[in-house]
Amino acid sequence: MHTVVGLAGTLVRLADEHGQVSALHLAQLQASPGFAIVAQQAAVRVSPAGRLERLPEQGVARAAWWEGHILEVLTGRVTDAAPGTRPRPAYDPAVRSLAEREQAKAAELTAAGQAGVSAGTVRRKRLRYQAKGLNGLVDGRADRQRGGGGGVDARVVAALEQAIAEATDASSRTVSWFRWRTEQLLAQQHGAQTAAMPSRAGFYRLFARLSKGRHTTGSARTRRSLAGRPPGQFGQVIAARPGELVQIDSTPLDVLVLLADGVPGRVELTGMVDLATRSVPVAVLAPSTKSVDAALLLARCVTPEPMRPGWSQALAMARSVLPHRHLLAVDERLAQAAARPVIVPETIVCDRGKAFMSQGFRSACRWLGISLQPAHPRTPTDKPHIERTIESVGSLFAQFVAGFAGSSAERRGRNVHQEPLWSLLELQDLLDEWLIAAWQNRPHDGLRDPAAPGRAFSPNQRYAALVQAAGYVPVALSGDDYVELLPGCWRAINAYGIKLNHRTYDSAELNPLRRQDSGVAARKHLWEVHYDPYDVTRIWVRNHRGQGWITVPWRHLGSVPVPFGELAWDHAREQLAGRDGTADPDEQAVAAAVAELLGAASRGPAHHGAAASARDRKVAARTRATSQRTWPAPTPPAPEPAAALETSDQQDEGADAPASRVVPLGVFDPYQEATKPW
Repeated sequence: MHTVVGLAGTLVRLADEHGQVSALHLAQLQASPGFAIVAQQAAVRVSPAGRLERLPEQGVARAAWWEGHILEVLTGRVTDAAPGTRPRPAYDPAVRSLAEREQAKAAELTAAGQAGVSAGTVRRKRLRYQAKGLNGLVDGRADRQRGGGGGVDARVVAALEQAIAEATDASSRTVSWFRWRTEQLLAQQHGAQTAAMPSRAGFYRLFARLSKGRHTTGSARTRRSLAGRPPGQFGQVIAARPGELVQIDSTPLDVLVLLADGVPGRVELTGMVDLATRSVPVAVLAPSTKSVDAALLLARCVTPEPMRPGWSQALAMARSVLPHRHLLAVDERLAQAAARPVIVPETIVCDRGKAFMSQGFRSACRWLGISLQPAHPRTPTDKPHIERTIESVGSLFAQFVAGFAGSSAERRGRNVHQEPLWSLLELQDLLDEWLIAAWQNRPHDGLRDPAAPGRAFSPNQRYAALVQAAGYVPVALSGDDYVELLPGCWRAINAYGIKLNHRTYDSAELNPLRRQDSGVAARKHLWEVHYDPYDVTRIWVRNHRGQGWITVPWRHLGSVPVPFGELAWDHAREQLAGRDGTADPDEQAVAAAVAELLGAASRGPAHHGAAASARDRKVAARTRATSQRTWPAPTPPAPEPAAALETSDQQDEGADAPASRVVPLGVFDPYQEATKPW
């Protein structure tokens, strides 16, 4: 008796009962007299435990009972036999063949009361056990996997799947509507009463199986988001240095603030997140996001955040984990900076909102050398990090602020507007301080060390590690750089000045350029003009025949009390056009109407002649919010010398000219005018 212990090509290695090993060729072994295979080790596969766990205990116990009998047929020994136990005579492989052992086992089980057990049954059990292990002995009826329809007519399943697919972009409905829609589709496709509908309970079970994980009757926004996910494997973008990939987005903040006229209202949060460090370099609150907000967001991103009065010195960059001393040698602006990294974006991913697809924002990105990458339409998964970051701001910051309104009407408390609310500028200051103190020092789950996944880094720690390898290049912005970031257009310099949005701008510096060509043939020889949508008091004209910018003030600058923006100007023009039927109101009348609007908003609703509309409050809040800038402002035009004004007055009056009669003009009273019939 020998046991095959190894094979190497045609060489067979054998071991006898005493452990002596010998080797000979396979041809010699098979041709030797007395050669026979006495016993063959059964090739039994290991049973996957996961499949057995979902089966009932009775079925698993029955399979284990059959396993003991099959092993005795194969080896001649029972499972729990002691070592050295001889096989029973009916199952001894040295005496009985495999067919004889199967017949003996069938006779034994039949005598024990197991009905329907034949030699063929034992043979099938043995073959299935050798092929699949213990799983082959399990009753197939106990592990039957039904299809998605669960035994329902395939036509009903197809119609319901079509109804669920149609509901992706529709409003949310109940299960009863889908039952009605399924019956309609069946009647259209197969005729009435051709497919048997399941019972009400059966249809609900079928609907639950087919709509699982699709939010068919839940949130419509979540349903559209899940439908927009790619069907295959999710991709992963890895950023190796700060600023390599930055995402930007804007969304309403779930906090009520006091607007310009003291009326509570919601504001929008526009922020950026760096993919490599998960840092939030800048986040701005505004009543509504405009293109110039997104453009100036870039200026604040590359500018250090200075320490503000009242902030703890623990928030200074010199006290943080950021490499302040190494960075200070490169950028002196970081001497009194707060612990917020200065990140220069290389690529920005944004959605297709008007603020980010505007010409002003795209021009600002080109001027700063930033690549703009718009996301696919209605695909928030293209920028998941900023989506999750803004959601985290709502859960980690907004819910702790007075005036938290919840994410929806059903989550909003009672009389939230009566709480002590913050103003817009105060809430902005709180948000900036929270980002520096909490967010930048909070361990982030997406910043784990690959070599030690149990440790999570904070954004400041990650930035300190990456900036040592990627380096740091400061970008200093001046007032002229601010003008470059503003939206631009092309206009002609006429004899009366420059006409922009029904406003006239003029300056003495334009005298040599009036009615002249700029020399830019691609723009029909027009002049490049940049303007601030939040301050219509002046524009800037690029000097194509020299260098720098020419500041041109508004001709009616002296007739308005405070600077206002394009939003207030357009709103006043719409009001005047609707009031007197004039398609193009006078420029002076529009300026007076804007002054009236802002004055009424500053006095509050108690002094307003009529209740201010939501549009009026939004315009006033937008103008008031942008009156105090946090970005570098361009240099305003220098006032004319007083001596020049006196000389001009003397020349106009004349030395010996007789005094003229002064005719007084009436004073316009808006409240008195409101009482007159039109």
